[in-house]
Amino acid sequence: MINNIKTVGIVGGGQLGRMMIPYIKKLGLKAVVLDPAEDCPCAKLCDTHIVAGFSDPKGFARLAELCDVITYEFEHIDTALLKALEDKGQTIYPSVESLKVIQDKYTQNEALRTAGIAVPDFFAVTDLDDLKARYTKLQKPLMLKSRKGGYDGKGNAVIKTADDIETAYNTLSRGGTDDLMAEPLLNFKKEVSVIATRGQDGTCVIYPIAENLHKNSILDVTTVPAAVDKKTAYKVDACAKAVMECFKGIGTFCAELFVTHNGDVLVNEVAPRVHNSGHFSIEACATSQFENHVRAIVGLKPGSAELKYKSACMKNIIGTRDGAARYTGLEDALAFDHVHVHIYGKSEVKPGRKMGHVTLVGDPHEIEKKLQKLQIKA
Repeated sequence: MINNIKTVGIVGGGQLGRMMIPYIKKLGLKAVVLDPAEDCPCAKLCDTHIVAGFSDPKGFARLAELCDVITYEFEHIDTALLKALEDKGQTIYPSVESLKVIQDKYTQNEALRTAGIAVPDFFAVTDLDDLKARYTKLQKPLMLKSRKGGYDGKGNAVIKTADDIETAYNTLSRGGTDDLMAEPLLNFKKEVSVIATRGQDGTCVIYPIAENLHKNSILDVTTVPAAVDKKTAYKVDACAKAVMECFKGIGTFCAELFVTHNGDVLVNEVAPRVHNSGHFSIEACATSQFENHVRAIVGLKPGSAELKYKSACMKNIIGTRDGAARYTGLEDALAFDHVHVHIYGKSEVKPGRKMGHVTLVGDPHEIEKKLQKLQIKA
């Protein structure tokens, strides 16, 4: 028992929860997962699986009944249900208030800007006529975004010409006046992210800055340390600390950022949870993002986020077809030294679905050679 905690609850049974559970068990604690899918990635690892939807009051009540502290592995949760548990004395980290602000991209950006943290220009879109009027006055092209629910490029639409406006709006709008926001499409130099974990006593550790490459708006490859100069690195680390203060973060958070051609650092999005771009930390850092998240939410100090190798690279295994999960290239990949394969245990593959990842550690030149030879397919 740690600080009177015996059981940790996780809302969401996906791969992020799956990678969290070993560190819950490492501390001698039990893991309870709430997820509607009976065969979710966490199902075979957790002690108890509550098969319930993310808007099911009975499921959430059962989770609170079984757990001493609750966390979550994704943002798209009914915060009213979590708030009701919190109001009854349930411990939830990160806080429900921070989740409520962050899960709406517009209110997230407002909170960041109010805290003095640089973000791209943005505005709320009230209706189609409002979007058309703003388009004529603003820098083009525009990125139209769903304020809630988007991920991996879903919920985004680029407006390159006036002819794109109506199609983009009709594709994303759900008919409400607070559905959408937009921002001028930024001509950035590179995308980076930074993971930070903050303990309940305010201790904060910052992971090495990661450089991210996307394909079809889905993270493909993450490399650490990112190729940024000292001045930019200082700005990114300062931004990570400011984000944790802004949201009074407890646990592991990720800030995704744009580095512009003139050296500015702008926050694109914040995730109040462990993050895909931090998976390298399992093998490459003194303490992984998952272990540090568990430490923080149960009241322990986070451990060192120091990189143990000269460099590391994480490549996602992304589905390219529909059907039963099946992998090729695993044997060849595992023949290399310092190559670590993680398969998430999903029974079905879909195009664009994250099915696993591979982490390579060591000399950057050797990593690049191995990366070119990896041919794992799902």
